[in-house]
Amino acid sequence: MDLTTISEVIRRPSSRPGAEWREGDAWLAGGTWLFSVEQPGLRRLIDLTGLRWDPLVPSDTGLEIGATCTIRDLHALTPPDHWIAGGLFAKSCEAFLSSFKVWNAATVGGNICMSLPAGPMITLTVALEARYELWATDGSVRTVDALDFVTGDHRNILAPGEILRRVHIPASALTKRTAHRRFTLTHLGRSTVFLIGTQTPGTSDLLLTVTAGTTRPVRIAFETMPDARSLGESIDALPDGVWFADPNGTPDHRHHLTRHFAEEIRRELMAGGPV
Repeated sequence: MDLTTISEVIRRPSSRPGAEWREGDAWLAGGTWLFSVEQPGLRRLIDLTGLRWDPLVPSDTGLEIGATCTIRDLHALTPPDHWIAGGLFAKSCEAFLSSFKVWNAATVGGNICMSLPAGPMITLTVALEARYELWATDGSVRTVDALDFVTGDHRNILAPGEILRRVHIPASALTKRTAHRRFTLTHLGRSTVFLIGTQTPGTSDLLLTVTAGTTRPVRIAFETMPDARSLGESIDALPDGVWFADPNGTPDHRHHLTRHFAEEIRRELMAGGPV
């Protein structure tokens, strides 16, 4: 879609582009959402791809994902063998309601900052206990838990002009066993619920991440594996207002599916099933 209100595009922003921000600006990365709907309040685009941030930087401390890393690049990542949670990268990329053409442009940071309930990069990074590095317009930097970033449907903690610079997934999360469940109304449809459970090797703990069915990500932690009743009660105890409603499912439907799939995840991790 043509954005008819745009009068300027900054193709080569400074290495710390926050100081250039003014009202009516938008950060441009993949642009797959930005160019899909009218943007009457925008006057200028600042193209972050010109900064050429490293897309993926693996190290002994974990994985750093640049905000402008494309979904294609993340899907193509071959994680080290000891990152047994690495299979979640491809699974989460494949949860996008999009074509391979969109994968070539859409970015990890863009999906996170859109902050939609079904954003699979949110699911992935919350489940793997990531932290986000945010740059403010005054040059300051803050780091936040991925769980705390999204606050509701299409809402997050970013201040005006603040930008997501990078995502860091710790090595401790990448070495966990995992189980996941996702439900859609159609084969290639938007997620109605998307759950990921992780377990530390050599322990019986459980970290359950619930997304898509809720307006914001929910993380439920157990030091030891709960029984079915305790797990169900922890899901029932979530606030009524957290359950999402749209054409893909009612809050009651999503609550029911979350309970059902959480129990499947519990049993799979207890049985030592596929990671």
